[in-house]
Amino acid sequence: MKIDRLIGILAVLLKQDRVTAPELAERFEVSKRTINRDIEALCRAGIPIMTTQGSGGGIRIMDGYRVDRTLLTSKDMQMILAGLRSLDSVSGNCYYAQLMEKLMPGSSNFVSGRDYILIDLSSWYKDSLAPKLELIQEAITRKRLVSFMYYSPRGERRRTIEPYYLVFRWSSWYLWGWCSLRQDFRLFKLNRMEQVEITEGVFEGREVPYPELSDEKIFPGGIKIEALFQKDMKWRLVEEFGMGCFTEQPDGRLLFHGDYTDKDNAVSWLLTFGDKVEVLKPVEIRREIEGIATNMHKLYL
Repeated sequence: MKIDRLIGILAVLLKQDRVTAPELAERFEVSKRTINRDIEALCRAGIPIMTTQGSGGGIRIMDGYRVDRTLLTSKDMQMILAGLRSLDSVSGNCYYAQLMEKLMPGSSNFVSGRDYILIDLSSWYKDSLAPKLELIQEAITRKRLVSFMYYSPRGERRRTIEPYYLVFRWSSWYLWGWCSLRQDFRLFKLNRMEQVEITEGVFEGREVPYPELSDEKIFPGGIKIEALFQKDMKWRLVEEFGMGCFTEQPDGRLLFHGDYTDKDNAVSWLLTFGDKVEVLKPVEIRREIEGIATNMHKLYL
């Protein structure tokens, strides 16, 4: 994209004393004519760029405008690279790593030592997720409406929205946008979106509130679970809810208290523990699990 190229050209000029248009054209894989237009755009933006002709000539930034790249320490670069690599892990390509090299040519030599932070945002749904992310990014950039089938506990329905933010939260990707059906901003989980497409509709944009990303918003409570877990299930409770979710009982069992989003999800989660849990409250969930256990017993008689 042009903005990435402009930033990259500026980074090169800040690092090197001078560079030629053919060298920039080769680095950014565009024509010399395109580079000349980019230089004009940077000049219009107020960057004091000088060009000289002939032997020893080239493109450079006027003295006094340079920024020493050592302002970015090795630790700074490690953090930037870790973030960019994490985006590559879900995008399915190496675009962000290539962008980093454009922004800081020779950055691989600048970063000393081994990487100590590795972030992988990919998932079991990587093959289907990456195309959705790329399509939604394009729609946000072009200000085009997005249409998709959305599957929720209340059923499935086609939605058309104005897309504004892609959000990664709680191991999942979400889209924050204005829903034409609800006439309000909504958060949509990408794994529940199918048949995603960019429509011909264009939106002008509106005052966009920052997405509400609190746990209460994404995972609203309402169902208070009280259950006794066997002590060998402590690792799962710690992993999924943290140490504060239970208290150890005199017999070694773990008394769990927690909120859950809806009844079906709560029942499904509790069933994954098999006979390692006894549900105490709410009574309706205890009875439902009892009924499921009875039916399962009949199947295996």
